[in-house]
Amino acid sequence: MTIFPAPGGCHCGAVRYMLLAPALSVQHCHCSRCRKAGGGSHATNAVIAPECFRWIRGESEVTRFDLPQAASFATGFCRRCGSPMPHLTRSGRAVIVPAGTFDGNPGQRPSRHVHWSSRAPWTDSPDDLPTSD
Repeated sequence: MTIFPAPGGCHCGAVRYMLLAPALSVQHCHCSRCRKAGGGSHATNAVIAPECFRWIRGESEVTRFDLPQAASFATGFCRRCGSPMPHLTRSGRAVIVPAGTFDGNPGQRPSRHVHWSSRAPWTDSPDDLPTSD
């Protein structure tokens, strides 16, 4: 189990952040938008309460893209190296943190596969985690 604060950042090191407490949830998202944004079969994201997230450095290096035709989809990425980076949801109720950007173990494992019916046709059968649409 990770002792908080738990650090993370981008590939080039320009952006650093810290989690001050465990995530509200961690899940694998199989929606087509997350697949396009990350380039894989799914995105694994931690959902963090805004008061439990802090930028350490490089917040100004994070570029945000809000998909115009979507009510809530957005991505953040480091403008220097392109690594996916955390972003505040449009509602302001959560910070979405790409789990691959944690430096170590954030102390939680994914609890479910979401948007399973939208998964890529070449995706393998799910592991022992529950699925939902």
